[in-house]
This record gives sequence, C-alpha cells and structure tokens, in this order.
Amino acid sequence: MTLRLKSLSAAYRIRHDELAGAAQISRPALSSLIHHSVLPARYDRAAVEARITTFLRQRGVPQASDWLGTTPEPITTEDTAMLLRKQNLTPQARRHFQLGGDPFAEPTCSDDVFLSPDIRYVRESMYQVARHGGFMAVIGESGAGKSTLREELADRIRREEQAVILIEPYVLAMEGTDQVGKTLRSPHIAEAIMACVAPLAKTKSSPEARFRQLHESLRDSSRAGHSHVLVIEEAHSLPLATLKHLKRFRELKDGLRPLLSVILIGQPELAVKLSEHNPEVREVVQRIEIVTLPSLGTNLGEYLTHRFRRVGMPLEKVADRGALEALRSKLTPTRSEGSLLYPLAVHNALAAAMNRAADLGVPMVTADVMRGV
Repeated sequence: MTLRLKSLSAAYRIRHDELAGAAQISRPALSSLIHHSVLPARYDRAAVEARITTFLRQRGVPQASDWLGTTPEPITTEDTAMLLRKQNLTPQARRHFQLGGDPFAEPTCSDDVFLSPDIRYVRESMYQVARHGGFMAVIGESGAGKSTLREELADRIRREEQAVILIEPYVLAMEGTDQVGKTLRSPHIAEAIMACVAPLAKTKSSPEARFRQLHESLRDSSRAGHSHVLVIEEAHSLPLATLKHLKRFRELKDGLRPLLSVILIGQPELAVKLSEHNPEVREVVQRIEIVTLPSLGTNLGEYLTHRFRRVGMPLEKVADRGALEALRSKLTPTRSEGSLLYPLAVHNALAAAMNRAADLGVPMVTADVMRGV
C-alpha cells in the first residue's frame, strides 16, 4: 500500500528532501514510509507523523491529516511488475501461431482502434469538444490508450475534413518543475496557438501586445469558419499555474462564442491536481469535465478478438478461455483494489505467454502457460 502522502507531495510541489527534513528522518526512511507504510524502528512513528502533519498544514495542504490514509499500489507482485516491461513476439512465436502480422502493433487506421462502450464515450466526448467547444480532462493509467484516442481524434478530423484546427504544444521535455526539465507555461502555449492559427504573423514584442494579437488571430480564424482545440499530452506534469491560466485561455471569446477548446490528457496524478480539495485550482475544477478511461474489464475477450481479427487470426486458435481468465486474474491482483487490465499490460502479458507456448511446443496458450509467465 502507498500512503496518500506521495500524491499530496506531487500535487503541492513538496520535495521529498524537504519533507524528510521536516519529519527529521532520512530520505530512505521517508521512501519506506511513503511506499510501504513502514518506518525503521529507530524512529518514533507517532512523533514523525505529527511532524509531517504540522508541516503539511504549514504548506497549506487541506485536511493535512488525510496523508495517513493509503491508496493501492499499482503493482503488487514482482511477477506482475515484470509483465509491465515491453514484451515482443519472437519470430519463433509468430511462426508457431502462423501470424502474418503483429496483433499488438500500434493502430495505423481508425479500424484498428477497439471501441468498447466506455472507450466510445470518451472518443465521442473528445470529438464534441473539438468541434463544438468545451474544457475536459481525459485521465487514464499508463498504457490505457489515451494517446491512441488523441491520435485517432486528429485522424478523424482530417478524414472527415472538419474545419477544426488542432493545436498540440510539444511536450518532449516537459516536467512539473524546472529543476528536472522544462515546465509548459502560458507563453509557450500562446506560441503554439499562433504557429497553428497565424503561422505567417510576426509576433509582437510585449506580452500585452502578444496576447492581444493571439486573441485577434483566434477571432479572425473563427469568423473564417474554424474551430480551435488545444490538446495537451502528459498534462499531469503541468504546473498548477499553467492549469489556472488555461481557464483564461478558455475565456477568449468573440462576443459570446468561445474561441478555444481545451483537452488535457494525463495520468491519475492529474486528477489529484484537479481535486476539489485543492483551493489553488478551484476555478478550473468548477469548469472542467473529467473523463476517466477505464480498464478493459469485461471487454477483455472482445478486445483481443478484435486485435487478432485485424491480422486474420481467430483468437480461439491462440488462447483458450482458461488462458483469458488466467490473464484477467494476473492483471487484477487480489491484494490490490486496482487493476492493470489495460491494453499495454495485456499485450505484454499475452506476448510473453505466446513466446512461452512456442518454446514449449504447445499448440495454444492455456491457463497453465499463462500462469507460468
């Protein structure tokens, strides 16, 4: 179990060395406390907890004592952790199962994208925001398919020839603080918007003139029939200040008509930053729609059937029903309330099992083969 202290320190930009100093414990001891709720015997646990609670109150963390609660670890066993590493089908496995293509390859067209009712809802919500306006955050675990939906949105806009200008600031080196990378700030977002909306315009020199120029460019583009949507990947790394500024970008209008829609895409840490208990971003929380991309759940069989159909192979010739149940159990650890039943983890686990089946010379993946990886 992981203490909520981990997510609180990320949300309020509290460095672990600073926290360890306030608690009067070592960094390794703090790490053990955060990740395993265990403190070395040489420390007085009650005293350490009191010092941390006092420190959090001083930093303005609401309900500071809540840090003593726990949240599920995303990975609870070494075997499951191994499955999160990238697994590729070996040439031997592809020959063994007579596969003409890789069923776990990234989608290259819209037909490759699996759409369960939950995923379809997220997809349509993103599309409606892009076309008609809105402010939303799409939140999901790593490997849940968030980037695929973003790419499919861009492809759909192009394919349907919609008059939507998609603005995607580069986030290659973006981090939550300038100490470990570069934070994405309002001027960077403004530059990205201008590059898409008015690429030939000469940027004004003063901040006031630049933002006025931005507003006028968006207004002129809108009157020409275009909609504009700002899509930011890795949004869990956005500073709180930038999250607040996004509300102001949303307030750019032509009369009553909003000129810019915003879609944030991030991991669950973004939900922590957008918590209603965080007073720094309450203006954003009151206006943003948060949509969570769920795990595959009961759609696991349908998902894998879809993936293997795309390479011309029936799923039942690769894995039997017992193997799918074993896969579900492996990615839904009994000691955790969480689930790892997301596309990327499913791909890695099944690829490892198919490689093992090929090595053993068995015709298909069974429950025993799946449990053995």
